[in-house]
Amino acid sequence: MATLYTHQSSNITKTWLLVGVFLAIVVGIGYFFSVYYGNPSILTFAIIFAVGMNIVSYWNSDKIAIAMAKAVPASTTQYVELHQIVENLAITAGLPKPKVYIIPDAAPNAFATGRNAKHASIAVTQGLLQSLTRTELEGVLAHELAHIGNRDILLQSMVAILVGFIAIVADMFTRSLLWGGGGGRDNDNRGSNVLAIVGIIFIILSPIIATLIQLAISRRREYLADASGALLTRYPEGLASALEKISSYGAPMKTASNATAHMYISNPFGAKAASGLKHLFMTHPPAAKRIQILRDMSV
Repeated sequence: MATLYTHQSSNITKTWLLVGVFLAIVVGIGYFFSVYYGNPSILTFAIIFAVGMNIVSYWNSDKIAIAMAKAVPASTTQYVELHQIVENLAITAGLPKPKVYIIPDAAPNAFATGRNAKHASIAVTQGLLQSLTRTELEGVLAHELAHIGNRDILLQSMVAILVGFIAIVADMFTRSLLWGGGGGRDNDNRGSNVLAIVGIIFIILSPIIATLIQLAISRRREYLADASGALLTRYPEGLASALEKISSYGAPMKTASNATAHMYISNPFGAKAASGLKHLFMTHPPAAKRIQILRDMSV
Protein backbone atom coordinates (compact mmCIF):
# COMPACT_ATOMS: atom_id res chain seq x y z
CA MET A 1 0.00 0.00 0.00
CA ALA A 2 1.21 3.49 -0.80
CA THR A 3 2.60 5.67 1.97
CA LEU A 4 3.10 9.40 2.29
CA TYR A 5 6.63 9.19 0.87
CA THR A 6 6.22 6.46 -1.76
CA HIS A 7 6.71 8.72 -4.77
CA GLN A 8 9.14 11.25 -3.31
CA SER A 9 12.16 10.11 -5.33
CA SER A 10 10.22 9.85 -8.60
CA ASN A 11 8.77 13.29 -8.04
CA ILE A 12 12.25 14.79 -7.59
CA THR A 13 13.24 13.18 -10.90
CA LYS A 14 10.15 14.65 -12.59
CA THR A 15 11.07 18.06 -11.23
CA TRP A 16 14.46 17.99 -12.91
CA LEU A 17 12.94 16.60 -16.11
CA LEU A 18 10.62 19.59 -16.07
CA VAL A 19 13.60 21.89 -15.64
CA GLY A 20 15.25 20.17 -18.60
CA VAL A 21 12.20 20.65 -20.82
CA PHE A 22 12.03 24.31 -19.83
CA LEU A 23 15.72 24.83 -20.61
CA ALA A 24 15.36 23.07 -23.95
CA ILE A 25 12.41 25.24 -24.99
CA VAL A 26 14.04 28.53 -24.04
CA VAL A 27 17.39 27.56 -25.57
CA GLY A 28 15.58 26.35 -28.70
CA ILE A 29 13.87 29.71 -29.11
CA GLY A 30 17.19 31.46 -28.51
CA TYR A 31 18.94 29.26 -31.09
CA PHE A 32 16.29 29.97 -33.71
CA PHE A 33 16.64 33.70 -33.32
CA SER A 34 20.43 33.60 -33.18
CA VAL A 35 20.39 31.86 -36.59
CA TYR A 36 17.54 33.92 -38.00
CA TYR A 37 19.12 37.25 -37.08
CA GLY A 38 22.72 36.09 -37.50
CA ASN A 39 23.52 37.06 -33.89
CA PRO A 40 24.98 34.26 -31.66
CA SER A 41 24.68 36.47 -28.56
CA ILE A 42 20.92 35.85 -28.55
CA LEU A 43 21.53 32.15 -27.80
CA THR A 44 23.97 33.02 -25.03
CA PHE A 45 21.43 35.39 -23.50
CA ALA A 46 18.69 32.72 -23.69
CA ILE A 47 20.85 30.15 -21.88
CA ILE A 48 21.86 32.57 -19.11
CA PHE A 49 18.28 33.79 -18.74
CA ALA A 50 16.87 30.23 -18.59
CA VAL A 51 19.36 29.09 -15.95
CA GLY A 52 18.77 32.26 -13.94
CA MET A 53 15.00 31.83 -14.01
CA ASN A 54 15.32 28.24 -12.77
CA ILE A 55 17.46 29.35 -9.83
CA VAL A 56 15.04 32.14 -8.96
CA SER A 57 11.99 29.87 -9.26
CA TYR A 58 13.61 27.20 -7.07
CA TRP A 59 14.47 29.54 -4.20
CA ASN A 60 11.49 31.88 -4.38
CA SER A 61 8.62 29.77 -5.70
CA ASP A 62 6.83 29.76 -2.32
CA LYS A 63 7.05 33.53 -1.90
CA ILE A 64 5.82 34.11 -5.45
CA ALA A 65 2.85 31.71 -5.08
CA ILE A 66 1.82 33.21 -1.72
CA ALA A 67 2.04 36.73 -3.14
CA MET A 68 -0.01 35.82 -6.22
CA ALA A 69 -2.74 34.40 -3.95
CA LYS A 70 -2.66 37.59 -1.82
CA ALA A 71 -2.33 35.37 1.24
CA VAL A 72 -1.43 36.70 4.68
CA PRO A 73 0.07 34.85 7.69
CA ALA A 74 -2.55 33.14 9.87
CA SER A 75 -2.44 34.57 13.38
CA THR A 76 -1.79 31.91 16.03
CA THR A 77 -4.26 33.63 18.36
CA GLN A 78 -7.05 34.14 15.81
CA TYR A 79 -6.74 30.75 14.08
CA VAL A 80 -5.96 28.47 17.02
CA GLU A 81 -7.80 25.40 15.74
CA LEU A 82 -6.26 25.69 12.28
CA HIS A 83 -2.74 25.77 13.71
CA GLN A 84 -3.52 22.84 16.04
CA ILE A 85 -4.76 20.67 13.19
CA VAL A 86 -1.77 21.48 10.99
CA GLU A 87 0.67 20.80 13.83
CA ASN A 88 -0.96 17.48 14.81
CA LEU A 89 -1.05 16.23 11.22
CA ALA A 90 2.55 17.33 10.61
CA ILE A 91 3.69 15.38 13.68
CA THR A 92 1.80 12.31 12.48
CA ALA A 93 3.36 12.63 9.02
CA GLY A 94 6.84 13.18 10.44
CA LEU A 95 7.12 16.60 8.81
CA PRO A 96 8.07 20.04 10.16
CA LYS A 97 5.05 22.24 10.78
CA PRO A 98 4.61 24.40 7.66
CA LYS A 99 3.81 28.10 7.75
CA VAL A 100 0.09 28.75 7.59
CA TYR A 101 -1.53 31.49 5.51
CA ILE A 102 -5.05 32.81 4.98
CA ILE A 103 -6.33 33.74 1.51
CA PRO A 104 -8.97 36.50 1.65
CA ASP A 105 -11.44 34.73 -0.62
CA ALA A 106 -14.96 33.42 0.03
CA ALA A 107 -14.52 30.37 -2.24
CA PRO A 108 -13.42 27.27 -0.28
CA ASN A 109 -9.98 26.09 -1.42
CA ALA A 110 -6.38 25.51 -0.32
CA PHE A 111 -2.87 24.85 -1.64
CA ALA A 112 0.64 24.02 -0.43
CA THR A 113 3.85 25.57 -1.70
CA GLY A 114 7.59 25.71 -0.98
CA ARG A 115 10.82 24.16 -2.23
CA ASN A 116 11.05 21.47 0.51
CA ALA A 117 9.48 20.37 3.79
CA LYS A 118 11.55 22.79 5.86
CA HIS A 119 10.41 25.76 3.76
CA ALA A 120 6.80 24.72 3.16
CA SER A 121 3.63 26.75 3.50
CA ILE A 122 -0.07 25.90 3.46
CA ALA A 123 -2.63 28.51 2.43
CA VAL A 124 -6.36 28.15 3.00
CA THR A 125 -9.17 30.49 2.04
CA GLN A 126 -11.48 32.13 4.54
CA GLY A 127 -14.34 30.38 2.75
CA LEU A 128 -12.79 26.99 3.47
CA LEU A 129 -12.63 27.64 7.21
CA GLN A 130 -16.22 28.86 7.25
CA SER A 131 -17.77 25.99 5.28
CA LEU A 132 -16.00 22.83 6.48
CA THR A 133 -16.35 20.76 9.64
CA ARG A 134 -13.22 19.84 11.61
CA THR A 135 -12.95 16.36 10.06
CA GLU A 136 -13.38 17.82 6.58
CA LEU A 137 -10.74 20.45 7.29
CA GLU A 138 -8.40 17.72 8.56
CA GLY A 139 -8.90 15.86 5.28
CA VAL A 140 -8.00 18.94 3.22
CA LEU A 141 -4.94 19.77 5.33
CA ALA A 142 -3.78 16.14 5.24
CA HIS A 143 -4.04 16.30 1.43
CA GLU A 144 -1.83 19.40 1.39
CA LEU A 145 0.68 17.82 3.79
CA ALA A 146 0.79 14.82 1.42
CA HIS A 147 1.87 17.22 -1.33
CA ILE A 148 4.65 18.40 0.97
CA GLY A 149 5.76 14.87 1.87
CA ASN A 150 5.84 13.85 -1.80
CA ARG A 151 7.76 16.99 -2.84
CA ASP A 152 4.82 17.94 -5.04
CA ILE A 153 5.01 21.52 -3.82
CA LEU A 154 8.40 21.98 -5.46
CA LEU A 155 7.13 20.52 -8.72
CA GLN A 156 3.88 22.50 -8.67
CA SER A 157 5.51 25.80 -7.76
CA MET A 158 8.14 25.54 -10.48
CA VAL A 159 5.51 24.55 -13.04
CA ALA A 160 3.44 27.64 -12.27
CA ILE A 161 6.40 29.97 -12.76
CA LEU A 162 8.03 28.25 -15.73
CA VAL A 163 4.86 27.82 -17.78
CA GLY A 164 4.07 31.48 -17.34
CA PHE A 165 7.61 32.43 -18.30
CA ILE A 166 7.58 30.27 -21.43
CA ALA A 167 4.35 31.97 -22.53
CA ILE A 168 5.93 35.41 -22.01
CA VAL A 169 9.11 34.46 -23.90
CA ALA A 170 7.10 32.99 -26.78
CA ASP A 171 4.97 36.12 -27.02
CA MET A 172 8.03 38.37 -26.89
CA PHE A 173 9.81 36.53 -29.66
CA THR A 174 6.64 36.31 -31.74
CA ARG A 175 6.34 40.10 -31.65
CA SER A 176 10.01 40.39 -32.51
CA LEU A 177 9.56 38.06 -35.48
CA LEU A 178 6.48 39.83 -36.80
CA TRP A 179 7.71 43.39 -36.34
CA GLY A 180 11.46 43.10 -36.12
CA GLY A 181 12.30 42.60 -39.76
CA GLY A 182 13.98 39.80 -41.68
CA GLY A 183 16.82 37.46 -40.93
CA GLY A 184 20.57 37.94 -41.10
CA ARG A 185 22.06 39.72 -44.05
CA ASP A 186 23.51 36.52 -45.58
CA ASN A 187 20.22 34.63 -45.68
CA ASP A 188 18.40 34.31 -48.98
CA ASN A 189 14.67 34.95 -49.03
CA ARG A 190 13.64 31.31 -49.43
CA GLY A 191 15.83 30.06 -46.57
CA SER A 192 14.76 32.93 -44.38
CA ASN A 193 11.07 32.26 -45.02
CA VAL A 194 11.40 28.54 -44.29
CA LEU A 195 13.27 29.26 -41.09
CA ALA A 196 10.65 31.81 -40.09
CA ILE A 197 7.84 29.28 -40.61
CA VAL A 198 9.66 26.64 -38.54
CA GLY A 199 10.36 29.19 -35.84
CA ILE A 200 6.75 30.36 -35.67
CA ILE A 201 5.49 26.76 -35.37
CA PHE A 202 8.00 26.09 -32.59
CA ILE A 203 7.06 29.27 -30.75
CA ILE A 204 3.34 28.46 -30.98
CA LEU A 205 3.80 24.87 -29.79
CA SER A 206 6.17 25.68 -26.91
CA PRO A 207 3.61 27.16 -24.48
CA ILE A 208 1.03 24.56 -25.51
CA ILE A 209 3.41 21.70 -24.74
CA ALA A 210 4.43 23.32 -21.46
CA THR A 211 0.79 23.74 -20.46
CA LEU A 212 -0.09 20.13 -21.27
CA ILE A 213 2.85 18.99 -19.12
CA GLN A 214 1.56 21.19 -16.31
CA LEU A 215 -1.97 19.81 -16.52
CA ALA A 216 -0.96 16.15 -16.76
CA ILE A 217 1.34 16.42 -13.75
CA SER A 218 -1.30 18.26 -11.74
CA ARG A 219 -4.02 15.64 -12.32
CA ARG A 220 -1.79 12.71 -11.42
CA ARG A 221 -0.44 14.32 -8.24
CA GLU A 222 -3.96 15.15 -7.01
CA TYR A 223 -4.93 11.48 -7.08
CA LEU A 224 -1.78 10.59 -5.15
CA ALA A 225 -2.28 13.33 -2.56
CA ASP A 226 -5.90 12.24 -2.04
CA ALA A 227 -4.80 8.69 -1.25
CA SER A 228 -1.85 9.77 0.90
CA GLY A 229 -3.97 12.26 2.83
CA ALA A 230 -6.62 9.63 3.50
CA LEU A 231 -3.94 7.29 4.81
CA LEU A 232 -2.69 10.05 7.11
CA THR A 233 -6.09 10.77 8.71
CA ARG A 234 -7.34 7.16 8.40
CA TYR A 235 -10.69 8.69 7.42
CA PRO A 236 -11.20 9.05 3.63
CA GLU A 237 -14.77 10.28 4.10
CA GLY A 238 -13.51 13.53 5.63
CA LEU A 239 -11.72 14.53 2.43
CA ALA A 240 -14.49 13.12 0.21
CA SER A 241 -17.09 15.25 1.99
CA ALA A 242 -14.82 18.31 1.81
CA LEU A 243 -14.34 17.85 -1.95
CA GLU A 244 -18.12 17.70 -2.41
CA LYS A 245 -18.53 21.07 -0.71
CA ILE A 246 -15.55 22.68 -2.46
CA SER A 247 -16.48 21.48 -5.96
CA SER A 248 -20.14 22.46 -5.56
CA TYR A 249 -19.32 26.08 -4.67
CA GLY A 250 -20.80 28.18 -7.45
CA ALA A 251 -18.48 31.20 -7.75
CA PRO A 252 -14.83 31.12 -8.92
CA MET A 253 -11.98 32.33 -6.73
CA LYS A 254 -11.10 35.99 -7.16
CA THR A 255 -7.45 35.56 -6.15
CA ALA A 256 -6.59 32.60 -8.42
CA SER A 257 -4.95 32.79 -11.85
CA ASN A 258 -4.36 30.40 -14.72
CA ALA A 259 -0.70 30.10 -13.69
CA THR A 260 -1.56 28.89 -10.17
CA ALA A 261 -4.87 27.06 -10.75
CA HIS A 262 -3.24 23.63 -10.72
CA MET A 263 -1.83 24.20 -7.21
CA TYR A 264 -5.22 24.26 -5.49
CA ILE A 265 -6.95 21.19 -4.09
CA SER A 266 -9.88 21.80 -6.46
CA ASN A 267 -10.31 23.83 -9.64
CA PRO A 268 -10.51 27.44 -8.38
CA PHE A 269 -12.60 28.50 -11.37
CA GLY A 270 -15.47 26.14 -10.62
CA ALA A 271 -17.27 23.47 -12.62
CA LYS A 272 -17.75 25.68 -15.71
CA ALA A 273 -14.00 25.57 -16.36
CA ALA A 274 -14.27 21.83 -17.06
CA SER A 275 -16.50 22.15 -20.15
CA GLY A 276 -15.35 21.49 -23.72
CA LEU A 277 -12.11 19.55 -24.12
CA LYS A 278 -12.01 18.96 -20.39
CA HIS A 279 -10.13 15.66 -20.40
CA LEU A 280 -7.16 17.26 -22.10
CA PHE A 281 -7.08 20.69 -20.50
CA MET A 282 -8.40 20.14 -16.96
CA THR A 283 -6.10 21.21 -14.12
CA HIS A 284 -7.73 18.66 -11.80
CA PRO A 285 -9.28 15.20 -12.16
CA PRO A 286 -13.10 15.18 -12.08
CA ALA A 287 -14.25 15.80 -8.52
CA ALA A 288 -16.86 13.04 -8.73
CA LYS A 289 -14.18 10.50 -9.65
CA ARG A 290 -11.89 11.62 -6.82
CA ILE A 291 -14.76 11.38 -4.33
CA GLN A 292 -15.75 7.91 -5.53
CA ILE A 293 -12.16 6.64 -5.26
CA LEU A 294 -11.90 7.97 -1.70
CA ARG A 295 -15.17 6.34 -0.68
CA ASP A 296 -14.02 3.04 -2.15
CA MET A 297 -10.81 3.14 -0.11
CA SER A 298 -10.21 1.04 2.98
CA VAL A 299 -7.47 2.24 5.31
